[in-house]
Amino acid sequence: MYRNLEDCIIDLEKNGHLVRIREEVDPYLEMAAIHMKVYEAGGPALLFENVKGSKFRAVSNLFGTVERSKFIFRHTWKAVQDVMTVRNDPIKALKNPLKNIKTGLAAAKALPVKKSGSLPVTAQEIKVSDLPFIQHWPMDGGAFITLPQVYTEDPEKPGIMNSNLGMYRIQLSGNEYELDKEIGLHYQIHRGIGIHQNKADKQGAPLKVSIFVGGPPAHTLSAVMPLPEGLSEMTFAGLLAGRRFHYSYIDGFCISNDADFVITGEIHSGETKPEGPFGDHLGYYSLTHPFPVMKVHKVYAKPNAIWPFTVVGRPPQEDTAFGDLIHELTGDAIRQEIPGVKEVHAVDAAGVHPLLFAIGSERYTPYQQVKQPTELLTIANRILGTGQLSLAKFLFITAEENLPLDTHHEVEFLTYILERLDLHRDIHFYTNTTIDTLDYSGTGLNSGSKVVFAAYGDKKRELCKEVPDVLKELHPFENARLVMPGIVVIQGPAFTSYAKAQQELQGLCDAIQAKGPLPSCPMIILCDDSTFTSATLNNFLWATFTRSNPSHDMYGVNSYYENKHWACDNLIIDARIKPHHAPPLVPDPTVEKNIERFFVKGASLGGVKVR
Repeated sequence: MYRNLEDCIIDLEKNGHLVRIREEVDPYLEMAAIHMKVYEAGGPALLFENVKGSKFRAVSNLFGTVERSKFIFRHTWKAVQDVMTVRNDPIKALKNPLKNIKTGLAAAKALPVKKSGSLPVTAQEIKVSDLPFIQHWPMDGGAFITLPQVYTEDPEKPGIMNSNLGMYRIQLSGNEYELDKEIGLHYQIHRGIGIHQNKADKQGAPLKVSIFVGGPPAHTLSAVMPLPEGLSEMTFAGLLAGRRFHYSYIDGFCISNDADFVITGEIHSGETKPEGPFGDHLGYYSLTHPFPVMKVHKVYAKPNAIWPFTVVGRPPQEDTAFGDLIHELTGDAIRQEIPGVKEVHAVDAAGVHPLLFAIGSERYTPYQQVKQPTELLTIANRILGTGQLSLAKFLFITAEENLPLDTHHEVEFLTYILERLDLHRDIHFYTNTTIDTLDYSGTGLNSGSKVVFAAYGDKKRELCKEVPDVLKELHPFENARLVMPGIVVIQGPAFTSYAKAQQELQGLCDAIQAKGPLPSCPMIILCDDSTFTSATLNNFLWATFTRSNPSHDMYGVNSYYENKHWACDNLIIDARIKPHHAPPLVPDPTVEKNIERFFVKGASLGGVKVR
């Protein structure tokens, strides 16, 4: 159980999970590039002891593997799982009260505790510009905090038990921000901080914000954990840390006593400034948009403070491990929230939010003459109306019948669905709705569409296991390649406009239809580079589902409407890059070359095996 971040770092180093980088490292692109190379190799956590331009050390890749993350929380993991199980299913606790006494005591002992007196984190008052200004990608708008714990309280019911601790990215420099006096906060209005901001606005008062950086690793994980109703992030932080969350108040701002850094300030109603660009977890830049600006009050740092950071980009990255940890800890939470759901998997390779795979139940089947999705459609609506799952664009859902299914086995799961998908019945659109703010495939910021593929029943087709001859000679569409059974990618001319695309895709559909029925290939993907898209399953998932908007980019061979329901014989998804898409993240080749010096024999990372 760690009192602070330094305790964790010492423990990791003793057990071979951390390497110190003693050479000077440039926070402009170099630190991020080193992190990504080590993460990709499954390497250790990294302590940067000599950050150019800052007196503070920095650490990254703490959560780079699930194994290391579980090692960090090894003393409290079981107790946390027990508490989460009881919170997710309180009936269990009522049926077994004696068995769950320890669980209740563990949660009670984790309640945050207010402390007075001298605080380590307030030992020195510094400026924002004293912090490590880490820029991750070449087109980023400046330096960002990527592992912040952003703390706010409910203006109507102040106090730590009515607080929100979230992880929202923070821009420290660049754009129009006045250095040391202003920083940018990127968050959506429906998040906890947004609700608090709305209440403060109604009161005509600024919202007080405290940004904690560092401290016990449990505090960082708590900021991203979706918790059951009634379990606060601060209690969860104490539970996972095995030590209560210690806090104080200074100038009316909550201070995490155990944090390495604390930035305090206020958000005033209606005050925004351009924030971004920022290389984000979909593998593209999120572009510049107006977001709330925080007026900096004070910045504190404990003695020998350490700055934790991560790097996001095309998955998998370190935040993938966060997702795996959350899935393990929350356990059956989704089953409790949505009756009939067995499993929901936000597919990491597709950027998490764009693509969901789900398994539900189909209990109405005995009363039907034909096996078809019925309850599954009700469940699909519930999934797309639940929390972060509501950001999804594509949902593939089915129910188990004779064989067990696992949504994490992507090829097997998609194969099962495509074998049973009735293209005349099982495709359901939601148009003119909301999607992820970071997804630029839609019609505007937060605006796009969704589609549900709900397949159930008897197997309807044998899927092609090589490219059908019909798809090999369709000029100007070429280089047809098989991704997996039933899915073929075809390379087309560069996308210029939707008007032109409709002509091109109509021509492609007509050409396929003219050559006869093609039941073995239910899904065809049009892309810019079919060699790249078909090279790996991850490439296919990423390129297809991050570069398409269902309502605008789905076409069908022999498509038609019947009673307002769209149907087709073969589905075509236009996954070409569109002019309005955000640019993809591309590493700087000069930086990639420069960081090789850290991996040569005798250098700090000479023992880390990388490609």
